[in-house]
Amino acid sequence: MTSTPFNPEQDGARMSFDGAMSYGDYLRIDEILSQQAPLSSAHDEMLFIIQHQTSELWMKLAIHELSAAREALRLGEMPTMFKMLARVSRIFEQLNNAWDVLRTMTPADYTHFRQTLGNSSGFQSYQYRMIEFVLGNRNANMLQPHEHVPQVHDWLAAELARPSFYDDVVGRLFDDVYGTRDAMPAPQLDGPHTAQPEIQAAWATVYRDVNRYWTLYELGEKLVDLEDYFRRWRFNHVTTVERVIGFKRGTGGTSGVQYLRRMLGVELFPELWALRGEL
Repeated sequence: MTSTPFNPEQDGARMSFDGAMSYGDYLRIDEILSQQAPLSSAHDEMLFIIQHQTSELWMKLAIHELSAAREALRLGEMPTMFKMLARVSRIFEQLNNAWDVLRTMTPADYTHFRQTLGNSSGFQSYQYRMIEFVLGNRNANMLQPHEHVPQVHDWLAAELARPSFYDDVVGRLFDDVYGTRDAMPAPQLDGPHTAQPEIQAAWATVYRDVNRYWTLYELGEKLVDLEDYFRRWRFNHVTTVERVIGFKRGTGGTSGVQYLRRMLGVELFPELWALRGEL
């Protein structure tokens, strides 16, 4: 064992980055780390800001992956799509784990800076809204909080005007099971996707003959896996909010915990859950 400090340069590592791309340059670390600007002297406000900023970064990646999965489905590149969907599930696992960090903040800690939030609330996250819209939980009323930012409003409105990713999946389901989309229900462009017996019957055909419809079966299970993680994220959101603020109204004006609890009852892919009881 030597007492001489290790010199990475002797192992081939570059140590001088004058005029060269460095880690910080590539990731724009200085820009990222300059975006945390607490409005109070409360110690825990930094935790609150970083929790939500990192969540938005993960949601940006989820949207990126869902967009790629949609395109892969259109092109019939099913293994590629499965990889993207599996990644989105893992993203929500990461988002779930982040609640554990936020729950170290007590109600007393939060009250020290809550008033600095004004009317801002996670309820207004347009990326979260986009994820819901893409997956099929649609509500045109949720465009209104974004009317003051036309680019965001138009982005969300454009998503509402097209079939959801789940609608696209159902199209593929009917193509492969029946060879036609004649009996396929019309896409639900507003409101959460509600269970349709025709869709459930098609999925039931797949689950009763797994070997014949293995690719569709795998797709169905990837969607169930994704919603499983998504539901856990919602549940952890509810319990974290209740633990920190109880049943107070949310900063954005919602009923807080009561509002979040209502969201727990929304199913993204209801036919895939309901058919389990009939198999």
